[in-house]
Amino acid sequence: MNIQINSSALRQSSFFQLAIRFVCGGLVTAATGIIAKKWGPGIAGLFLAFPAILPASATLIEKHEKQRKERAGLQGGVRARRAVSADAAGAAMGSIGLLAFAALITVLIPSHRAWAVIVLATITWMGVSFLVWLLRKRLSIAVRRRRP
Repeated sequence: MNIQINSSALRQSSFFQLAIRFVCGGLVTAATGIIAKKWGPGIAGLFLAFPAILPASATLIEKHEKQRKERAGLQGGVRARRAVSADAAGAAMGSIGLLAFAALITVLIPSHRAWAVIVLATITWMGVSFLVWLLRKRLSIAVRRRRP
């Protein structure tokens, strides 16, 4: 499965589907705020790593892929599961970048300006996530070349 950006997918999403994503993200954020007030930021930080949008996105991706294949007269179940799997893999790679982001914030924020640390950590997050994606892509190409 080729990973690509498809801006036409935005037109496929209804207002209701976008609202679901927004509400899911908002609920997790609000719950994290409540947890922070009750048990402190150390515990609340664990919940900030929860992929608030991933469950809603996975169900929407599955639905869109199935509909697209069914319009063409095909069964879309396998394609839908592969698309959701690719989305989840991307989230996992982004999470590795998020780990680098959190590590930089933890180490640098006490002794440097907050805005500079956040900018550096954000650039690091993007770079690490991209490098993990690139490594995965190169490894999968190498594995495919070895298969008979």
